[in-house]
Amino acid sequence: MYTKTTSIIQGECVKLPTKYGHFMLVPFQEKKTGEEHIVLIKGAVETEHAPLVRIHSACATGDLFGSLKCDCGEQLAQSMRMIESKGSGVIVYLQQEGRGIGLMNKIKTYKLQEEGFDTIEANVKLGFAPDERDYYVAAEILNMLGITALKLVTNNPDKITGLESYGIQVVERVPIIIHSNPFNKHYLDTKEHHMGHLLSEEKPVNLCHDH
Repeated sequence: MYTKTTSIIQGECVKLPTKYGHFMLVPFQEKKTGEEHIVLIKGAVETEHAPLVRIHSACATGDLFGSLKCDCGEQLAQSMRMIESKGSGVIVYLQQEGRGIGLMNKIKTYKLQEEGFDTIEANVKLGFAPDERDYYVAAEILNMLGITALKLVTNNPDKITGLESYGIQVVERVPIIIHSNPFNKHYLDTKEHHMGHLLSEEKPVNLCHDH
């Protein structure tokens, strides 16, 4: 079903019934680092011209524990609901905790945020860029799935440019609207006003263009 590449190993494909719907789960492992990623698949996405895809970075606090400090867990759940409702789509779940800085450093940024720093300032104070993520692995996994064009569920323009820099065509951006709460409002405001995230409610934006 999928074309193998030299840098990523594909694991077994199994059924995964969830409270959001039924998916197929496929693990992938990077040969060089041993890092493991998870892909959820709904429907025959390899036959679609541009399936619905969510590239989601792991967030232990939000995805596992339901933290109200971010919107990650809600974005993941809403993405699964969207794909289930459509009847097809993919979630690529990458081990990029804390926008690529890892769990230990992410918690250090949380501590700095408790002291008054915003999420960007905290990353920079620790010596990191505001966002350390790279989407090469995501692009390689998508290629293995036979996906070279997609509708991307995201509010982050950097994901679009990141995927397109590796040859994945993003034909449409599908917004994912999560309403703020008292614990994450400043965090979401920072993402919107200082990181360029598109958090206002709007219709999907067609981005189809020549490459």
